[in-house]
Amino acid sequence: MEFFDHVNRDHRDFIAKQPVFFVATAADGARINCSPKGMDSFRVLDDSTVAYLDLGGSGNETQAHLSADGRITIMFCAFDNPALILRIYGRGRAVLPQDEGFSPLAAHFELLPGTRQIFAIAVEGLQTSCGWGVPRMTLEKERQTLVKYHAQQEPDAYLATMATRTRSIDGFPVRPQTVIPA
Repeated sequence: MEFFDHVNRDHRDFIAKQPVFFVATAADGARINCSPKGMDSFRVLDDSTVAYLDLGGSGNETQAHLSADGRITIMFCAFDNPALILRIYGRGRAVLPQDEGFSPLAAHFELLPGTRQIFAIAVEGLQTSCGWGVPRMTLEKERQTLVKYHAQQEPDAYLATMATRTRSIDGFPVRPQTVIPA
């Protein structure tokens, strides 16, 4: 195991090659939430800041937990060689399309139908470990189901649905999206 206080060039290169990452958050009195993410939605913004694009889906635990606690862990696993696991530990916040800071963050991504928010994470540390227990696998292709689902939604109906989602699965408050990103 090695620990680092910032994202270096080797970390950036490793992250850029990974088709999937996992996000973990928690809040006092709530379940621990762990979600898989893909679709080329992760960016290293600088040596101490990372972000990822979040599409609407089941619940919004990450936003709720970050509002309550702020802690977040991102994990990347190499499913090819060399074996490696990289964890980013930090403090995150949700930036919604209606928020002042959304446009500068959005410039780093190809916005997809259903974009709900971008999570910006201040990196507090990184850890790498061997990853020898992770199986070797290859990516066949990305699933397009979520993007297709959101692409067929009427914007007003989508926003009406988002307006009703004011609580997480554990009952924590979440800020609903009120603007569809351009």
